[in-house]
Amino acid sequence: MLKNLIFGFAATALFYCCGHAQTQQSGDNKHFGSAVTADGAISYDELIKQMGDADSLAIKVTGTVSEVCQKKGCWMTLVADQPGQPEMRVTFKDYAFFMPKDLSGKHVVVDGFAYVDVTPVDVLRHYAEDAGKSKEEIEQITEPKREMAYEAAGVLIVD
Repeated sequence: MLKNLIFGFAATALFYCCGHAQTQQSGDNKHFGSAVTADGAISYDELIKQMGDADSLAIKVTGTVSEVCQKKGCWMTLVADQPGQPEMRVTFKDYAFFMPKDLSGKHVVVDGFAYVDVTPVDVLRHYAEDAGKSKEEIEQITEPKREMAYEAAGVLIVD
């Protein structure tokens, strides 16, 4: 009986580990989470225009990574090509996957949904800490921030 229980547990663990891989690689591109292609993706600049007064939009977006969480890779920010536009924080659906910490400057395609969010001070400070900001920089965060955010089900690293 004990052997069957142990075998059942081992088989379940093996199935879980194999069925929930964080990274799938295809050729020269790297995929994280759900499979993503660049087909039909719009630029982050175009997303800013398309959002208008909408509170959310399911869409595939391309952009350049500015920053990645240096603790786990659990978020990244994308920058617009046009100067003066705010960065967009990208998190990953259900924290099912994480990004490489050395992704800054790379071009990616994210597939999921964009939304407008008000990020509270404690979360902004947490992000600043994850990004390795100094104590002084973290303490200067005193106001919540209304910003565009994105939840990605999948990410494709283009270059």
